[in-house]
Amino acid sequence: MSTIGRDPIGFELFKNTLFSIADEMALTIYRTAYSGVLKDGMDYSTAFCDGEGRTVAQGLTMPGHLGSFPDALGATLKRFGDRMKPGDIYCLNDPFEGGMHLPDVFILKPIFYRNERIAFAGTVCHQTDMGGRVAGSNASDSTETYQEGLRIPPVKMYDAGEPNETLFRLIEKNVRVPVRVFGDMRAQLSACHVAEMAFLRLVDTRGLDTVKAYMQELIAYTERMTRASLKQLPDGEWSFEDWIDDDGIDYGKPIRLFVTLRKSGDTLVADWTGSSPQVKGAINNTLSYTKAATYTGIKSVLPPEIPNNDGFHRAVQVIAPPGTIANCVLPAATAARGLTGFRMVDCIFGALALMLPERVFAASDGGNTGISIGGYYADRKPFIYVDFICSAWGGRPWADGLDGNASMFANLSSHPAEVIETEHPLEILGMEFVADSGGAGMFRGGMGFRRDYRFVEEEAVLQVRSDRRAFRPFGLYGGKPGRPSVNIINPHTEHRVVPAKITMTIRQGDVYRHELPGGGGWGDPLQREPARVLRDVRNELVSVEAARRDYGVVIDPQHWKIDETATASLRAELRARRAGATLPVVDRSGANGD
Repeated sequence: MSTIGRDPIGFELFKNTLFSIADEMALTIYRTAYSGVLKDGMDYSTAFCDGEGRTVAQGLTMPGHLGSFPDALGATLKRFGDRMKPGDIYCLNDPFEGGMHLPDVFILKPIFYRNERIAFAGTVCHQTDMGGRVAGSNASDSTETYQEGLRIPPVKMYDAGEPNETLFRLIEKNVRVPVRVFGDMRAQLSACHVAEMAFLRLVDTRGLDTVKAYMQELIAYTERMTRASLKQLPDGEWSFEDWIDDDGIDYGKPIRLFVTLRKSGDTLVADWTGSSPQVKGAINNTLSYTKAATYTGIKSVLPPEIPNNDGFHRAVQVIAPPGTIANCVLPAATAARGLTGFRMVDCIFGALALMLPERVFAASDGGNTGISIGGYYADRKPFIYVDFICSAWGGRPWADGLDGNASMFANLSSHPAEVIETEHPLEILGMEFVADSGGAGMFRGGMGFRRDYRFVEEEAVLQVRSDRRAFRPFGLYGGKPGRPSVNIINPHTEHRVVPAKITMTIRQGDVYRHELPGGGGWGDPLQREPARVLRDVRNELVSVEAARRDYGVVIDPQHWKIDETATASLRAELRARRAGATLPVVDRSGANGD
């Protein structure tokens, strides 16, 4: 390590080389995947780990997978240990043995140099289908893991370069779209191969001892950076509570999320004790996914140059009691656990907002929303459409929330309408922002959008996993909550509102509309610059009525001008009405539909 300390330039070159390998893996999947979930939505992650399974570099893809590779590799190493050999490749998806939920399939390749295991290339991709009772394998109304699809514990996918035909046959017979699933798995295998070749070239160039030392130094470097950054944060304890509407089984029964942050010196503990026991519905988290949500929130208030690797995990401890929604045990269903993970990020932000009020934004849209539509064409060929849509960030202490942008936890891209219509029996009738959906504030919340899907085949099963209908995205420091989500069947005819979590049959010609929630606002709406309100009204993001009601801004829509005299008078009146009242730190008004 002393030579590393004397060669900072060499270390920096190595660090960026390793990061580029992880990113090249991600690009390989992006360019070679079959399914829209990967090539359009980008619901996958890549990582490069040392020979003991410690993450050294993670590709710039999905924060929802932060910290997931150590658990997957830990379970694989526990089962196979020193029996690994060159040419072996492993896969798994079992939430109770290294995985997160069944659609997320890990493929892990040990890398050997002169018969010594020196590293792992790892990928995890959300597969379009892994079997089970509902197409897409992600229904929120499953009540135990055995209903959700094919559980794969850590197993050999390739043995010394030879494919495990038994495993491939089992997968083929249990998934609805094997061509797409195997195509995506080959993309994962390609990414692992690309990483292996690049890393072995690096070893040949730099020497094995130097490369191994650099990998350990990179982890230690990250730990030092993380601890130094944590030292700059105030010491203390902050707790925050948020609520999920329900689990889709026990309708109307709220589910508690509760986190306590304890910061002391250069360490931080995030304790989820007090969160709800695990539930019947499929929104239960594995501990690895709770860690990912926690890491995402905490990393967002630390310097962005801190790498994503095991060194960060050493400084941040995550506690979640077994048997809770934050750390479920058998036979819990987990397919729709994404909902809980996204809501945990908001919960972490709520606690961080108490610690760092000038650095944390209000609640985002609470999603993504998961949508799957599956069935059969007339010739019995199966089709499955899987999409995860996000829309809005909460208002920030320095700027409005982002409109039409994926949640920080997802980093997903929306499927293009043209691709949806080409690959699936669907027509996209509209996709637009919903006016007045962002919570009012000095910096308003981002706008939610709606999308209308018309189904053109004979029959299919629609599955939706959404939330934030009863408990709206909260505002901070005077900001108002965002507008709730809504699901509507045939909005232009019967206009039937259905629950936030639903599995139902749809038929030819049916139109499904989903409206995402808007982000919460930040700061007193009466302090928002009237010119910014006018701009939002002209852009049809805020209505003339809401400008007056929420912001106290009177606009002449005929000439698109602000009536400054009327605005000053109205704002004075609105301030007088609340004279003596203290604006809440967290605004949950509108909870339970009020």
